[in-house]
Amino acid sequence: MTNQLRFSVLVLPNVPWPELLRRCRQVEALGFDSIGLADHLVDWAGGKGPWFELWSQLAAIAQATTRIRLTTLVAQIPLRNPALLALQALTADHISGGRLDVGLGIGLEVDPSYRMMGIENWSAKERVARFGEYVEIVERLLSQEETTFQGRFYKVDAAALRPRPVQSPRPPIVIAAMGPVMLGHAARHADVWNSISFAKTFEAQLAETRERVAAIDVRCARIGRDPATLRRSYLMFDPTARSSGGKVKYYESEETCRQMVEQVIALGISEVAFYYPLLEKQQPMFERIARNVLPALKAAHS
Repeated sequence: MTNQLRFSVLVLPNVPWPELLRRCRQVEALGFDSIGLADHLVDWAGGKGPWFELWSQLAAIAQATTRIRLTTLVAQIPLRNPALLALQALTADHISGGRLDVGLGIGLEVDPSYRMMGIENWSAKERVARFGEYVEIVERLLSQEETTFQGRFYKVDAAALRPRPVQSPRPPIVIAAMGPVMLGHAARHADVWNSISFAKTFEAQLAETRERVAAIDVRCARIGRDPATLRRSYLMFDPTARSSGGKVKYYESEETCRQMVEQVIALGISEVAFYYPLLEKQQPMFERIARNVLPALKAAHS
């Protein structure tokens, strides 16, 4: 299961709802395995267009699709109490018929959502410190009949969510982790470890990711976990896209995409995620890659 190659698309909710829904249906029709959905109050990168709430859009997309998995990529822990998030995940698991992956992360200090909402913008250190308790509560609420937990930051008292999830024992948990402590949390709690590199070149991104793969293997070994039981997912980020007007390098040609993805897979990554094309002119190549390149890669690595 953890080594079966999968491909997903991060679909940002920065377009009108009919277009967002069309894109999600298109991604499913093209054969992708999963749709990733972001979690902010507004477009944190400064865009002035639409932006829709994570769990509301996920529920609607679940009703409008039939096969594709839906991943919160990723739900930010500062925005919700962990028990409430667990209930949202349970609800979405039922609405989707068991197609939910619960992605969790610490969020970004530079996100203006906290200031706009009037909530505390925790430091990165506090976010990481809170995360271990947060994910443990979510994991226990989704997998146990009743949960009581008393921690430094969070507590729940005889909390029981009903009905039980569609997926057994619970929906898969995806943890976005890049730093050493978060990698430890992923090794301990995640079914899927997700990462991204913001390095300025693709070669530097590969090098950084290679180091993280080695680091998480070490952390798995320290707690007695077989590293092979942890699926590794990677979101391909193009640092030149913004300066080039939205042009994404891996959508330049089928061969360019194939070569880049092959190098990512060689690091031990078994789920590769793409951004939905930013430019209309790259749509045809996106579709050709989905139809021609990705099935060939799956066949080659089956």
